Amino acid sequence: MSDAVEQARAAAAAAKAAADEARRLADEAAARAEELAAALAASGTGPVPPGSAPASTDATGPLGPDAVSAVRDGYRVAGSSLELGALVNGQALPDVQVRIPLGMLNRHGLVAGATGTGKTRTLQLLAEQIAANGVPVFAADVKGDLSGLAVPGTSSEKLLARTVGIGQDWQAVASEAEFYSLGGQGTGVPIRATVSGFGPLLLSKVLGLNETQESSLGLVFHYAEQAGLPLVDLSDLRSVLTFLVSDAGKEELAELGGLSKQTAGVILRELITFADQGADQFFGEPEIDTQVFLRAAADGRGVVSLLEVPGVQDQPQVFSTFLMWLLADLFNELPEVGDQDKPKLVFFFDEAHLLFDGASKDFTDQIVRTVRLIRSKGVGIFFVTQTPKDVPNDVLAQLGSRIQHQLRAHTPDDAKALRATVSTYPSSDYDLGEVLTSLATGEAIVTVMNEKGAPTPVAWTRLRAPQGSMDPMPAADLEARVQSSPLLATYGTRVDPDSAHEMLARRMEAAAADAAAADAAKAAAAAAAEAEKEAARAQATAAKEAAAKAKQEERDRAAAQKEYEKAQREFERAERAAASRRSGRSSTRTTTSRKAGDPLSELLGSGLGRTIAKEVVQGIFSTLRRRR
Repeated sequence: MSDAVEQARAAAAAAKAAADEARRLADEAAARAEELAAALAASGTGPVPPGSAPASTDATGPLGPDAVSAVRDGYRVAGSSLELGALVNGQALPDVQVRIPLGMLNRHGLVAGATGTGKTRTLQLLAEQIAANGVPVFAADVKGDLSGLAVPGTSSEKLLARTVGIGQDWQAVASEAEFYSLGGQGTGVPIRATVSGFGPLLLSKVLGLNETQESSLGLVFHYAEQAGLPLVDLSDLRSVLTFLVSDAGKEELAELGGLSKQTAGVILRELITFADQGADQFFGEPEIDTQVFLRAAADGRGVVSLLEVPGVQDQPQVFSTFLMWLLADLFNELPEVGDQDKPKLVFFFDEAHLLFDGASKDFTDQIVRTVRLIRSKGVGIFFVTQTPKDVPNDVLAQLGSRIQHQLRAHTPDDAKALRATVSTYPSSDYDLGEVLTSLATGEAIVTVMNEKGAPTPVAWTRLRAPQGSMDPMPAADLEARVQSSPLLATYGTRVDPDSAHEMLARRMEAAAADAAAADAAKAAAAAAAEAEKEAARAQATAAKEAAAKAKQEERDRAAAQKEYEKAQREFERAERAAASRRSGRSSTRTTTSRKAGDPLSELLGSGLGRTIAKEVVQGIFSTLRRRR
């Protein structure tokens, strides 16, 4: 912290020294200016003192006396105005000043011209004067050389000769400026926006989606809002898309209707590529409050907010679409105020062609609607680009002020663009096709709306010089300015709130845990079912074996019965034979003694023998079933 304080003190000391030097140079410049003015007055070409007759027009100029008078009268302003410069008619006419009424700035404007013709200096000139009138300004510092407006300009003989020649009382003046950067990429207070605040339409433009994909992305935003999933950064949007195409999100995806899994995959791939380019640094929190661009300095001057975008050539669509987001946010936040003496904010849209390149019809319609309606919110817009054809006709029709620098006609396309530009201007005594290709650096063809809202005459104008430095602010001084900004405490550190990415991660973890529990329950149920099946199979096998055993036992009993019956029959035959023999012995009444050699017959023939025979048969066959 002490280092930062020391740096700030050193920067303050350097700024004071620079201011002292600037005052010294200004005094010297004023003295030289007086000398030059006296010399010009002696030659008859100097500025006309108040109350004296107007300077005569140059006979070699394209405008006659009546046309010069018409320009003089057309640019007279009763109220506050921005001084653009002096009419050129062969030579600069200091007494014929070209102005824009301050109250007409919310009718918007265009600054156009080929590279190197002075557009940036014109932007600086307008921004300085607008801020000096107490109106805040927002501008993108595309080339990095607008930061010099926060430093007093440096006088030179060449500069003073030019300014005296067009009636400008030039003084070195620094404007009050605040410096910003996109997501902290560069030097400045970081500007961030949430994905939900950015919206699907602007994001589709950045991603280069077609109309079908753009519509599908809108459905994803709608789903996230309905599901209570905040979209803060790109990881949140990627998480929602990943969820919708996963097994867990199939039902939600089906409910969206128009969103196919393939389209969601395309959007997801574009988002990944977009983030890899570093664009994800812009999305997040804290989101910038656009009210900070409406501030005024302690002395009543408007604050000039400069957005540093050194990498615009690498991410042109991010830059241009971000500026459109700022306008849309301002449009939503600001109240209706109607026409006022001065606007609440003037917004410079540099490199405007990047905004419309490849824009869908819906996107262009939104721009046209915003440009048309934001006027009633007290906001003026100036588009800065190379040719008017870079801006759609519907937008061009809304622009009341035109500052056209030199155009080149080196190619057939250039010649076509030149003819188209000439056709958009009111009729005049100029051969605009010739004039537009012969304008010097720092000169422009101007037409604006007067205080009554009518277009002013077309005027070939030599523009005034900015009062701030035309060189960029030194890097060390710029860094010190940023570090001392009161906004850095609020917007300097990125925060990561609980949003869709974290919520879906928890939901997916819970779903995975539920799925694991369900799988475990399913496995247990399957095991139980398998055990039941196994028990049933064992029971069936046991029953089958029991049935087979019973059947075998039945066969064994049947076989035993047969054996028993056979033995019974044999026994009965033996019994009958024995009986027959007994009967024969008794009938012959023989007294012959029984032969000792037939003991079996004697035994079977006795009662004891019969009993023994029955027991033997029963022991052999285990059971007896008597025949009935």
